[in-house]
Amino acid sequence: MTLAAWLAEASRQLTRAGRDERESRQDLAALARWQLGWTSAEWLARQRDEAPRDFPEAIAPLVARRALGEPVAHLTGEREFYGRTFRVTPDVLIPRPETELAVSEALACLDDRAAAAPARPAVVVDVGTGSGCIAVTIALERPDARVIATDVSAAAIAIAEDNARRLGVGDRLAFRHGALLAGVDPPVDLIVSNPPYIASADRASLAVDVASYEPAVALFAGDDGLSVVRQIVAAAAASLGAGGFLVMEIGFGQDDALRRLIASTPRLALVRIQADLQQIPRVVVARATSSSRAPEAAARPRPAADRN
Repeated sequence: MTLAAWLAEASRQLTRAGRDERESRQDLAALARWQLGWTSAEWLARQRDEAPRDFPEAIAPLVARRALGEPVAHLTGEREFYGRTFRVTPDVLIPRPETELAVSEALACLDDRAAAAPARPAVVVDVGTGSGCIAVTIALERPDARVIATDVSAAAIAIAEDNARRLGVGDRLAFRHGALLAGVDPPVDLIVSNPPYIASADRASLAVDVASYEPAVALFAGDDGLSVVRQIVAAAAASLGAGGFLVMEIGFGQDDALRRLIASTPRLALVRIQADLQQIPRVVVARATSSSRAPEAAARPRPAADRN
């Protein structure tokens, strides 16, 4: 059996289980590459090769688990984020491409801050770090920054610490087990977060991959999905130094609520709300001021940062 024939047969198995055909082929390709230890280029070039003798039997249990809805990242134990591989378990939210936009916005804010205050290393806090993908990436991209990562889950902190060690920044990150900015001394220069922002009532509408396999504490936040967001905005107003930034991912349709929330929060001014590749308003950028009110500075959306 060639790998292409295996892919076609396994794809039929997943579609019979109710999964989208295009998504199934993508998932199976990811599982196959992981099982074979191949790069994406090798997979594309060698699908007409005969499958290794033990391949179909070895990968069959993974295909069966995917048919039941288990995420690919849980099956392989890893997910790529910002060009790096992060360890993932059911204790943490699976890193997603949309969150890379939050990282790019955070890096742009650090560049703005460095231009204004180059003498002192920036203090960055990643609230709700999960796998550590945001905190570790910022530490790697901006080695001069002092990065602190917090999370209410001790299991998540352990995974984030492991990812930091594996990616070579374990000695440059500090981890705090607790909510929001627990254990962090203000003022700080940048707060970045991918918080839970799904309304509890929307649970039934989520794909089984998400609702049944990812940690509820990282997904759901009250009746409107904004209970944690409100806490983070309040914490940012209290903890950011003058000119410091808040960068936060939000959910579909929450941008107007965030505009109102930030407008009513002393010491914070909205800078921009950046849309993702699907043109969904996805990342809020706000800045701390020395006065109680400041004008919004978001007349034009900033182009999505190019990380390459």
